[in-house]
Amino acid sequence: MPTEQEIKDTKERVMGELENVMDPELGIDIVNLGLIYDIHLDDDLNAEVEMTLTAMGCPLAGTIVSDVKNSLTDLQELGEIGEVDVNIVWSPAWSKDKMSRYAKIALGVTD
Repeated sequence: MPTEQEIKDTKERVMGELENVMDPELGIDIVNLGLIYDIHLDDDLNAEVEMTLTAMGCPLAGTIVSDVKNSLTDLQELGEIGEVDVNIVWSPAWSKDKMSRYAKIALGVTD
């Protein structure tokens, strides 16, 4: 059973890898866009990525889910995490307020 610190460290590594996943339409990574809501790890370090998309019916949802899973392959091969599942949620709804300062500047979004 992983310690609380091991879980925290693993979640940080997962988030770091997810910063490599770009939203194909906006060209900004999904972490800075605020699309990642949480990373859940069980006792076997199987990971569930809880995330949303910028809009319901996004035609690229399948691509983004695939990219999320592919981005975590290295952590799986190193034995740092087990299986990966992606859970798309719509509540709370995504808004530009969830974006990082970096993403807002890159996209020219003002408050």
